[in-house]
Amino acid sequence: MTGDTVERVTAGFTEARRVADALLFEGYVLYPYRASARKNQLRWQFGVLVPPAWQDAGGEHTWQRTECLLEPRRADRLLVELRFLQVRRRSVERLSPDGESWTEVAELDLPDRVLVPWDEGEEERVALDVPLDRLTGEGHTRRFELPGGVEHEPVYDGAAGLVGRLVRHTRPLAGEIRLTTEPLPGPYGALRLTATVRNVSAWTPGPEETGDRERALPHSLIGAHLLLGLPGGRFLSMADPPEWAAPAARTCRNEHTWPVLACADGRDEVMLSSPIILDDHPEVAAESPGPLYDATEIDEILSLRTAALTEREKREARGTDARAAEVIDLVDGMPAEVMERLHGAIRGLREVTGESTGGARSSDGARPSSDDGGIDLSSDDGGIDLTVVEPSAAPPSAGLRLPTGPGLPWWDPARDSAPAPGGGTVTVDGQVLGAGSRVLLQPGPRRSDAQDIFLTGRAATVEAVLEDFDGETHIAVTVDGDPGIDVRREQGRFLYFRPDEVDPLPEPARAPARDGEGGV
Repeated sequence: MTGDTVERVTAGFTEARRVADALLFEGYVLYPYRASARKNQLRWQFGVLVPPAWQDAGGEHTWQRTECLLEPRRADRLLVELRFLQVRRRSVERLSPDGESWTEVAELDLPDRVLVPWDEGEEERVALDVPLDRLTGEGHTRRFELPGGVEHEPVYDGAAGLVGRLVRHTRPLAGEIRLTTEPLPGPYGALRLTATVRNVSAWTPGPEETGDRERALPHSLIGAHLLLGLPGGRFLSMADPPEWAAPAARTCRNEHTWPVLACADGRDEVMLSSPIILDDHPEVAAESPGPLYDATEIDEILSLRTAALTEREKREARGTDARAAEVIDLVDGMPAEVMERLHGAIRGLREVTGESTGGARSSDGARPSSDDGGIDLSSDDGGIDLTVVEPSAAPPSAGLRLPTGPGLPWWDPARDSAPAPGGGTVTVDGQVLGAGSRVLLQPGPRRSDAQDIFLTGRAATVEAVLEDFDGETHIAVTVDGDPGIDVRREQGRFLYFRPDEVDPLPEPARAPARDGEGGV
């Protein structure tokens, strides 16, 4: 392990934390960013590791297990960082007029904010640097403990001076990280890494706390996820492993978490294992102006609706949490050009139009003509100029002149002269599948989301075989036992799988013909 490889992993951790922050704080405080909003009454949905005594009562988990494959190569150490939030329960107290006592109140109304009770999340990290040779056999276990405590923050109201205080309570929290490796068979020298994070807090609910999730949360790890680094080595993709590693990848068992290669540019020395399923090499969109903590909403709509909050609502949001206050300030101070950027972005349009990097030109160096009243899709800097050109006398049926030649644009339905969809077939494992065929759904980890994976092993009926503009074949199905099959068929709202995600099922045997039936 050299200094440059460690620096690459350190930089990779920094890059991965940007994505991990979006997971760690997802749903932390939802629009309209006020504690009083109903959406913010039930929180902490992802990666919650509860105390062992609460696991059976609450139906949540006390551990998460990551299994992945790695090639040590020149690596001799494994770097690990566990990140999670610890709940700090905040109450609000007002100072009595005589300045001698404090009274807990439902809110403290100040000129710039309205302070209310709230559960804050304090980021915690547990870092490990372990030699690989210590991970064999029983492996390496690291126990960590966070003490409880009480903190007081004075609250001032300008010239009025001290008017109240915030009281934050944290509860003791204990956990452990267990790391083990085992060699894979074969000549590649690869290892299977198992990393288990477990909440081992001794807290037990009292008689009045049984069934109350709010009592268990201060003793829980919230949004728990792992960063794994291998200086001088590489991790293998779990969704798209090398052919020689695919059998081992299929036997890896990941529970309540999913590992992906974390860094951009195809790098593979850092892995992120998180409670939200991601693709390899996830990135935060360049257009994102900052964390909004509510991925169920479109950033543009969320920003516009936040800007439209009343001043009272904004004051309450600022008093709810420091992160909510940052969102309000971010939106209030957002320049027009940043807001416009949230409207959308075009990526990879050249792949659709066939435009080259330098702009499409004819053999004499001229750009394609737009005299037919179409749109010039080229520009001097190799980008895209969507300037509308004045129409000419060319007949409308001539369509647009694109860099790939004349004709209707690719998005115009009139360009597709194929018959109505649904009558196609596709051959899978030597069997022709079409409408009415029976299949077994076998979605793989690549290109599949959680809803697809939930249907693994379910039988289904093919409703249509379709082809998209890119020439990809999709099989539309209805799943056996779905009570809404009739509605799906009436509206054409099917589930879609690729041919390599289904296995043909044998057709049901036909009953033998009775005497006098089916003969000639």
